[in-house]
Amino acid sequence: MNIKENLFDIATVFWRDWVVLKRRMAKFILSRMVAPMLYLVAFGWGLGRSIEVSSGTYLDFLVPGILALNSMNISFNSITPVHAERIYHKSLEEYMIAPIWPDAFLIGKVAAAVVRALISSAIIVILALLFGAHFQMTPLFLLVLVLNCIVFAEIGFLAAMKIRTYEEMAQVNTYILLPMSFLCGTFFTTQSLPTVVRYFIELLPLTHTSYLLRGIGSGAEVSYLSILVLIAYAAGGWLWGSRAFRRLTE
Repeated sequence: MNIKENLFDIATVFWRDWVVLKRRMAKFILSRMVAPMLYLVAFGWGLGRSIEVSSGTYLDFLVPGILALNSMNISFNSITPVHAERIYHKSLEEYMIAPIWPDAFLIGKVAAAVVRALISSAIIVILALLFGAHFQMTPLFLLVLVLNCIVFAEIGFLAAMKIRTYEEMAQVNTYILLPMSFLCGTFFTTQSLPTVVRYFIELLPLTHTSYLLRGIGSGAEVSYLSILVLIAYAAGGWLWGSRAFRRLTE
């Protein structure tokens, strides 16, 4: 295995997506501002005024949850064009026959999705500060955010490798991402859920991300078990996604 050549292969895949993003950067930034502003106004200023939390304001409680769900959605949806390339455009075959390290395609695509999600997250942080939210930004906070992006980008990649139709791809958002957006500790603590449901929800990666970001942001004690869970999800997603892509090239 030639590490230098593998890194070049990864950079090539990543650079293609980065060039596309740069050309659409202004539109991307503006579109990423809409949903966070609605969340901050509706839940932070509106509903949040009548909600009491144990420490700080509901806006302070809300922002880490918004960062978690937003990074999930952006990371996943940034990979979905790979599905169209595989099923409809057939352009994925160019990567499959190219003389590159097979995992370079997965890593490059995931890295590009992470960058998109981090740009979107930076926009949310700026808006949240303008709205008066208070939270700590530390290297560990950023690490957890990146891990969350990697996990859901890999889930998006795996879906793109496995799912056969556009309608089924959209159903992943409807039946998996949408429920997680509201139930995984983003807008309220999972302690409010029925016991059986709570145990299941607390197995999901977004729940760990929400609580980690909220804990780190407020200066509370951090659960390193949750960090290990996210790392395990990321490792499993990489292995499964790599296997799925290699099967296409066989």
